[in-house]
Amino acid sequence: MKEKTRKQYEARAKIAKAMAHPSRLLMLDLLQKQEMCVGDLTDQVGADQSTVSKHLAILKEVGLVDVRKEGALSYYRVTCGCLDGFFSCMETVLLSDLKGRQNSLK
Repeated sequence: MKEKTRKQYEARAKIAKAMAHPSRLLMLDLLQKQEMCVGDLTDQVGADQSTVSKHLAILKEVGLVDVRKEGALSYYRVTCGCLDGFFSCMETVLLSDLKGRQNSLK
């Protein structure tokens, strides 16, 4: 495998790993709709501020979210517009798998 290709797969894996947590997927879904501060996300996710901040740092490290400071508050937003398509694809896979499992029980 070419080195460039290996690096691309490693970069993709890093993004996939960053997304591989239910709370982070929820945060990405929420942040697609609007910019939010850590406190708002804490309420929505149902985790403490420290945990939410750690999740956001992971998402920021791979470039999925960015932050804007306003006084003492930090507002996060999604940096890409393609997550809807990605989430839609995941739902299609889930539905297809469910149908396959249901058919195998018949």
